[in-house]
Amino acid sequence: QVQLVESGGGSVQAGGSLRLSCAASGYTYSSYCMGWFRQAPGKEREGVAAIDSDGRFSYADSVKGRFTITKDNAKNTLYLLMNSLKPEDTAMYYCAADPFLRVVTGLPHGDEYNYWGQGTQVTVSS
Repeated sequence: QVQLVESGGGSVQAGGSLRLSCAASGYTYSSYCMGWFRQAPGKEREGVAAIDSDGRFSYADSVKGRFTITKDNAKNTLYLLMNSLKPEDTAMYYCAADPFLRVVTGLPHGDEYNYWGQGTQVTVSS
């Protein structure tokens, strides 16, 4: 059974940094495409970053240059390092996984992922 557990969220002032983690279990982690999504109150879910089994990655334009997605296959953990945080980054952040996706022409859509975590809240104050 695939399980994804996010952690690392919290409250931070604008300009600060946070590192989110997503611990995965129940599958061959290294062969999956992994992604980060976020959803703010009253807004649609949006893709933030993705990295596939070949190491190809993609970012939303809104986070390019500020966020970095990495994964540690030995620890079965996905990370999202978020620097220069802005109030508009405030949202619930979710990680997602899928065994068949590849990062080819940008961020895979959320509907393409089969497995999701429960989320971790990030709040950025001005």
